[in-house]
Amino acid sequence: MPTISVFYGIMILMHWRDHAPPHFHAMYQGFEAVIDIRSLQVTRGSIPNRALALVKEWASTRQTELLEDWDLCMKKQSPKPIDPLQ
Repeated sequence: MPTISVFYGIMILMHWRDHAPPHFHAMYQGFEAVIDIRSLQVTRGSIPNRALALVKEWASTRQTELLEDWDLCMKKQSPKPIDPLQ
């Protein structure tokens, strides 16, 4: 599963040829959440609230890039890195 961004100890990953809807995985200290790119809602799993807030802040300004990476992954191509939350 390619890592597309890392910030504050949070890893953001995407699977190649994963199932719809478009989503990404956020991993933090042994926790994992699957987050829908369009709605930014957790669809499976969980991460601590503070980490989730940071992930949502990051993703809200990068939805276009995330959808572009999703399309690349669906084509079995490597996703592009996305700048971390600063």
